[in-house]
Amino acid sequence: MGARSAGLVVYRRDDDGVRVLLAHMGGPFWARRERAWSIPKGVIESGEEPHDAALREYAEELGFAPPEPLRADEPLGEVRQSGGKIVEAWAREGVVQVDALLGHDEAGGTTVTGATATIPWPPRSGRTLEVPEVDRVAWVGLDDARRLVVAAQEAFLDRLVDLLATRAADDGRADEQPDELLVAQPDEPVDAPG
Repeated sequence: MGARSAGLVVYRRDDDGVRVLLAHMGGPFWARRERAWSIPKGVIESGEEPHDAALREYAEELGFAPPEPLRADEPLGEVRQSGGKIVEAWAREGVVQVDALLGHDEAGGTTVTGATATIPWPPRSGRTLEVPEVDRVAWVGLDDARRLVVAAQEAFLDRLVDLLATRAADDGRADEQPDELLVAQPDEPVDAPG
C-alpha cells in the first residue's frame, strides 16, 4: 500500500467568488516547477484518524492553526497522486488573515514558518539541505487553483464546486448558476508563483 496523506481544503467566499488557500511546496525541487502548489496536507500517522491528521498537518506545515469552521468539515474523498500517494481531504469554510499572520516575500507571496524537512541536495551529492515543507501560501480563485495544484488535486476542487452547488440548491438558491456562485470573474492573478 502506498503512503497515505490527509489534507484540508480551506475556502472562503468574497465578492469575487470562492477562493481556496493553497500552499506552495518548499525547497529547490519545487522552486521553478509548474503545479508546485497543494492543499495543506501530510502523512497520516499510525493509528491516527485521517481527519485529525489533516488538522494536525495543516498547523504543522503552515505554522498556524486552521481557521474556526463556519460549518462542519465536509469529506471530499480521496485521490491518488502520480507518485502513488493517496490523499484524503476535507472542505472547511473559514477565514484566515494570512497577511496579518505572516510576512511577504520579494515576489509578493505570503511566507510561512512551518515544518521543515531534510532532503538530499543536490541529488546524489551525499549532502543534505533543510527546507521548509511549505514556503508560501495564497488565496487563489478556483480557475487559477486548477492550473496550479498538483494535477490529482484538481478533483478536490471539482468536488468542492459540486458540494457548494448542492448546498446552494438545498438552501433554495438553485436558480443561481454554480459558476456565478463559485468562480471569481475574472480571477485575480496569483501571488507570483515561483
